[in-house]
Amino acid sequence: MSDDGEDTLLEFPTTFPIKVMGRNDADFEAHATALVRAHTGDKAPLSVASRESRNGGFLSVTIEITAESKAQLDAIYEALTADDQVVMAL
Repeated sequence: MSDDGEDTLLEFPTTFPIKVMGRNDADFEAHATALVRAHTGDKAPLSVASRESRNGGFLSVTIEITAESKAQLDAIYEALTADDQVVMAL
């Protein structure tokens, strides 16, 4: 179980992939990464990978981070889902 006392099956710190989808604009990958980095402090993502949709209209960005707590992950997902450029976050 988690060290932070919250109800979760994850043990922190843990490597965690965050998938963010949005329109395939020139700056979407950088924008999605910046939204996540706002909640990871000085720690850079472990990896960032992008993939276009079949018709090229959308971009899926997978950002792998070292998650420190459930609260951190909740804050990241809240920021992503509140952003106008983000269509979906998984």
